[in-house]
Amino acid sequence: MRDKTAAFGRLLEIMDELREKCPWDRKQTNESLRTLTIEETYELADAILEGGNEAIRKELGDLLLHIVFYAKIGEEKGAFSIKEVIDSLIEKLIYRHPHIFGETKVKDAREVEQNWEALKLKEKDGNRSVLAGVPKSLPAMVKANRIQDKARGVGFDWEHREQVWDKVQEELGELKAEMLKNDRDAMEDEFGDLFFSLINAARLYGVNPENALERTNQKFIKRFNYLEQKTIKQGINLKDLSLSQMDEIWNAAKQEER
Repeated sequence: MRDKTAAFGRLLEIMDELREKCPWDRKQTNESLRTLTIEETYELADAILEGGNEAIRKELGDLLLHIVFYAKIGEEKGAFSIKEVIDSLIEKLIYRHPHIFGETKVKDAREVEQNWEALKLKEKDGNRSVLAGVPKSLPAMVKANRIQDKARGVGFDWEHREQVWDKVQEELGELKAEMLKNDRDAMEDEFGDLFFSLINAARLYGVNPENALERTNQKFIKRFNYLEQKTIKQGINLKDLSLSQMDEIWNAAKQEER
């Protein structure tokens, strides 16, 4: 523990020195760091998907730097310090885990989540609405998943997960009906409803929809690159191939994956 504390202390000392002496670090603000923080978060997400522990370690360091940076700016403004950031986190973790630090009994992880959401609503400075804590700038698919998760936390969910498929079919039928009318706004609404119900189904069956779609993205990229490379080797332009010829090479790519 002493080694960890010493390492964190050294990081804070370096941040102080950079903020004082480095022209680039000195001119940064919360606003200028924001987009860089988003980029670092996505780089960590990439490292997690690729499964490389070394890359995850590196990206966690980059993200930690940003947390320390924001805390340093807060300290300079007299708003808050890194100690206050940590203290408030500790207080929150203890308060929201009464089954660990109190007398509350829970049966499973589901009850932990339900208690967590209920306690958030009781906090003095917490979210007064169940969905208030969902960031507005989240990507739509991630946001839909979080909305559904938070609603589930207060009991707003299907009684049996199989029931969701009736909703998926209902939304698919409504989309098809609007497509026949060729009403663009209505089609977009119904596509959104269909996506939302499919994300709901993924959640109910324990599938992360973001990860699932990214796996398909990577699979498509791999197969399309195979298709492209094959045609280049043969001196053929992709545009000169028929769809059936493309499908033949595409299926060969699928066979190689097995």
